[in-house]
Amino acid sequence: MFYLIKQISKGNQLLCISVILLGLSLHPKSFSSTNKKRVDNLFIANISKSFITKAIEKSGPAVVTIDTQRLIRSNKFSRNSKILIDPYFERFFGLTIPYESQERIEQGQGSGVIIDNGIVITNAHVVNQSQKLIVGLQDGRKFSGKVLGQDMLTDLAIIKLQGNGPWPKASLGNSDEIKVGDWAIAVGNPYGLENTVTLGIISNLNRNVAQLGIYDKKIDLIQTDAAINPGNSGGPLLNQIGEVIGINTLIRSGPGAGLSFAIPINKVKTIIDELLANGKVIHPMIGISLINETSLETNNTKVKVGYVVPKSPAANSGFLVNDIILKVEKSYIYKSSDVVDAITKNGVNKFANILIERNNRLININVKPIDIRDLSKNK
Repeated sequence: MFYLIKQISKGNQLLCISVILLGLSLHPKSFSSTNKKRVDNLFIANISKSFITKAIEKSGPAVVTIDTQRLIRSNKFSRNSKILIDPYFERFFGLTIPYESQERIEQGQGSGVIIDNGIVITNAHVVNQSQKLIVGLQDGRKFSGKVLGQDMLTDLAIIKLQGNGPWPKASLGNSDEIKVGDWAIAVGNPYGLENTVTLGIISNLNRNVAQLGIYDKKIDLIQTDAAINPGNSGGPLLNQIGEVIGINTLIRSGPGAGLSFAIPINKVKTIIDELLANGKVIHPMIGISLINETSLETNNTKVKVGYVVPKSPAANSGFLVNDIILKVEKSYIYKSSDVVDAITKNGVNKFANILIERNNRLININVKPIDIRDLSKNK
């Protein structure tokens, strides 16, 4: 009977209560007073829970602590050394400098979330270069973890728990459906205790990390005012029904503090699939930086080339600074992220036709993107 109560919508709860009470009055022997009291207490407890509590009960058990250890090696010149030489100078010229090797263990901590059978998602910066991982569950169990793959450009990593389940599992949502103003619940498990929870709203969608002064990442983020506390990095951002809509990744300090950012879960799914299949993620690039230039008169935005990497596919194909990008293949360009999305969709080793405007002339350029790793080799 309680199951039926739980499944009905809030609008019909009073009707359901009336029906149940009517049934009890018609069949007084069908329910003992003890059972009736138990049902009433459970029903009252259920409707008195906030949506935050219900959301945490749904996915909170899958939030984990990740304790890391990494060995840090540093070189210290011996006291009798009379020269200080740049390490690049030493490497290129084969010089041997007397030094003492110092080693220390650096410990770190972050959070993560179990999304499948022993598969944990977290930030790449949480596990990067770690020699030892200990994953702690909310129920007190602890397991060793093995990094199956990581991608620094999107700050995502996969850990496989080394042990036997059963494992709790979070429910994944659809980040394409969220709207500015929706509730956002940031969850972490920084000390292996119960979940730490902060509440806010979705403040912005598709926030370009370059706008935050971060140029070593390649992803658009969800912005929220739900605080991501120290140790909560890598934990989930939940919607109001407890579904994971993002992975918490960074906070903004200094001017504009109080802003937190998460990787959209739909992007996470794509990256994780690639990591599991190939052990790495291919990031197609042509070798340009982009500038959004908005006209105050027309309020229209032009996407201009701000820089061309030497010896890159863009440089070899004839791109110039201040070229205005109008179209990539069949996709019209309205902002710089449109170019990134179109190039990513095109993939590597396949020519993309890009329409540009240069000195009031329309020019078609064919360029073949390459992986960003190969782009760095061409410098």
